[in-house]
Amino acid sequence: MSLQMVTVGNNIALIQPGFSLMNFDGQIFFFGQKGWPKRSCPTGVFHFDVKHNHLKMKPAVFSKDSCYLPPLRYPAICTFKGNLESEKNQYIIHGGKTPNNELSDKIYVMSIVCKNNKKVTFRCTEKDLVGDVPEARYGHSIDVVYSRGKSMGVIFGGRSYMPSTQRTTEKWNSVADCLPHVFLVDFEFGCATSYVLPELQDGLSFHVSIAKNDTVYILGGHSLANNIRPANLYRIKVDLPLGSPAVNFTVLPGGISVSSAILTQTNSDEFVIVGGYQLENQKRMVCNIVTLEDNKIKISEMETPDWTPDIKHSKIWFGNNMGNGSIFLGIPGDHKQAVSEAFYFYMLKCCDNDVNEDQKTLTNSQTSTEDPGDSTPFEDSEEFCFSAEAYSFDGDDEFDTYNENDEEDESVTGYWITCCPTCDVDINTWVPFYSTELNKPAMIYCSHGDGHWVHAQCMDLAEPTLIHLSEGSNKYYCNEHVQIARALQTPKRAIPLKKPPMKSVRKKGSGKVLTPSKKSFFRRLFD
Repeated sequence: MSLQMVTVGNNIALIQPGFSLMNFDGQIFFFGQKGWPKRSCPTGVFHFDVKHNHLKMKPAVFSKDSCYLPPLRYPAICTFKGNLESEKNQYIIHGGKTPNNELSDKIYVMSIVCKNNKKVTFRCTEKDLVGDVPEARYGHSIDVVYSRGKSMGVIFGGRSYMPSTQRTTEKWNSVADCLPHVFLVDFEFGCATSYVLPELQDGLSFHVSIAKNDTVYILGGHSLANNIRPANLYRIKVDLPLGSPAVNFTVLPGGISVSSAILTQTNSDEFVIVGGYQLENQKRMVCNIVTLEDNKIKISEMETPDWTPDIKHSKIWFGNNMGNGSIFLGIPGDHKQAVSEAFYFYMLKCCDNDVNEDQKTLTNSQTSTEDPGDSTPFEDSEEFCFSAEAYSFDGDDEFDTYNENDEEDESVTGYWITCCPTCDVDINTWVPFYSTELNKPAMIYCSHGDGHWVHAQCMDLAEPTLIHLSEGSNKYYCNEHVQIARALQTPKRAIPLKKPPMKSVRKKGSGKVLTPSKKSFFRRLFD
């Protein structure tokens, strides 16, 4: 194993815990930034170009027929090989968190529609599911199994927010393990079926999963209900006959106790497990090698890398599988220094052998760790899952430039803000006020100065007024700035009315000039 520090030339602020990597024919792409994509890169997907231990991130583009892919953090992701040549390499993305900390229950399919030496164009499509649709979650796994010439997706584990009926003021954003069910998803017809496992009584998340042919192996994980990391080793075997699928679940001996580990593939039947946690506040520095042969799995310890002092002493770490036995690692920066980056990054190479491109073995795992801005360190609640098979690649510098200064400060943006001195919208106690609100408060844009967002409820707007303002294009000013706006407004300049010239007459025997009204009066008087 070799460990090298990686410098980031630009957009380093985008690389936060929870990002994902995808590899398409030797080119790696990044998505899952913490904030919403900006105008300079509306897709939020970047080419992840590493050369000579230097990383450059360049915006990617999507085809016009693509759906919108939000910057999901901690989703479940895996590769999928379809029957058509154009579908040779696709990525399935399920679940994850949006920048507003909302959970997604959608499935997206990412593929390439155009590729040349300068640019890759993606197509993203959303799959509608029917049947036993898995609830929105994160920290879970998704894999693809192949049996009898057919394929099926397998979703397992994860966490979700507690039902609203069980939430309290103190635990409004509390999460709970999802039920320990196995979901089979038919990507062609969009059908999902849930299977109850009698052997599993507690939920599980942030585990490592390895899929080969018709079998998925589940290793480690964390049970939130019991706050333990049991030495799990499960085997899920899926048979896909002409009728209903058959799911066989087996508990195997020889598991490992770890959560949020990173998995990389070194050859067709061999994998390396790096990182993760063995306790809530203790990183797992041991590495394991996993071998799959003849429907058997073997796990053993291997030589660990020469960890640097910074890595050894850091309380959290996170990363991604870059494929070909390489792992991308990040640790928090040293904030004691006057000038310090938020994170430092390393490249860990576990082997020098190439992985067979046509292999059907897919890897998937939840990486470490935490999003320091969302919850306390050491928890698994901010971990994510990924799957990528990468090869050496040659990037190209002919990409648009992303301006990271466009990124907004998330501490003052979003729905959970203090919009005025009397703002009473609290993330811990907020309940819907308008009928149009689902899981976030309605907001309206004040046009004063550079503009800012305010809560419609805090502005005492009636719902019909809010709907009327949202449908029109008129400018709106909040309660604090409406008087300033009125003072700045000047009356519109009225166009003077054009009056027809009055014809005058002279009274007989007099030198006086009469107006038309007087003319009519005297005419009646003397007639």
